[in-house]
Amino acid sequence: MMRHLLDTQSLSLADALAILDTAEEMSATQTREVKKLPTLRGKMVVNLFFEDSTRTRLSFETAAKRLSADVLNFSARGSSVSKGESLKDTALTLSAMGADAFVIRHRSAGAAERLAHAGWVDIPVLNAGDGTHAHPTQALLDAFTLRRHFHADPRGKDLTGLRVVIVGDILHSRVARSNLYLLTTLGAKVTLVAPPTLLPADMADWPCDVTYSFDAALAAQPDAVMMLRVQNERMSAAGGGYFPSALEYHRSYGLTSDRLATLKDEAIILHPGPMNRGLEISATAADNEKSVAVRQVRNGVAIRMAALFLLLTGTR
Repeated sequence: MMRHLLDTQSLSLADALAILDTAEEMSATQTREVKKLPTLRGKMVVNLFFEDSTRTRLSFETAAKRLSADVLNFSARGSSVSKGESLKDTALTLSAMGADAFVIRHRSAGAAERLAHAGWVDIPVLNAGDGTHAHPTQALLDAFTLRRHFHADPRGKDLTGLRVVIVGDILHSRVARSNLYLLTTLGAKVTLVAPPTLLPADMADWPCDVTYSFDAALAAQPDAVMMLRVQNERMSAAGGGYFPSALEYHRSYGLTSDRLATLKDEAIILHPGPMNRGLEISATAADNEKSVAVRQVRNGVAIRMAALFLLLTGTR
């Protein structure tokens, strides 16, 4: 079994299916009256969050507590990081307090990799998002949601033949990158849709189709459409100017009511959140029965329970 969960590009099909299948077992326990399991009793999971987060942080905290682990939440704000303390010293300090696993979110790509392999600590590291690089548990919960929707009994199943369109701010999206590699490993065919200004410069080795036309991608009748948030905070830091206006973006790349009507009956809409209603997705689409955004959040707890269980116990 893998030692860390840092990205999806290096995740094997066997390990991906192991996490998804374990998440099925975890999800089944969450319908019981008593939802807690004794599996990680006595273990301490430290959430190291150097970036703001709601869904991911609370989801990891819930997952760890459902497995009976102790949880220590670290936020860069109000900590010694604001005084200049390094990632290394922060990790050493928390490790000395008895941490058994680190869940890290960081603004810098490669931070999770550095923590896992620099030799500072010798415990599992789970990447909860690093810069624009990777967000593996988000991709896993998205795949879990897709697999459950399209397979009556999803255990052991991959996503072979499924057509997924990912739309929006590809340039700044760690979610897009992680989903692209995981969905491809699971057998799905991925199409990326964005204006040229919101696509990375070098995509020659990316295993996907790319188009600038959202309407053309929808004409191919995909099984799922994933709408990405426009990451204004990263654009502002880089000086802006990625598209003429919010209205122009919504007209060309938003999931409007008209575009919603073109989706086939069994198609679903995914969104990693938080949503910018009226920009990448209309309120009509966001609240439509095809939208599985709330289901994604629920599935995220099961996926993170599975990841913590597998990494901390070393068993499937």
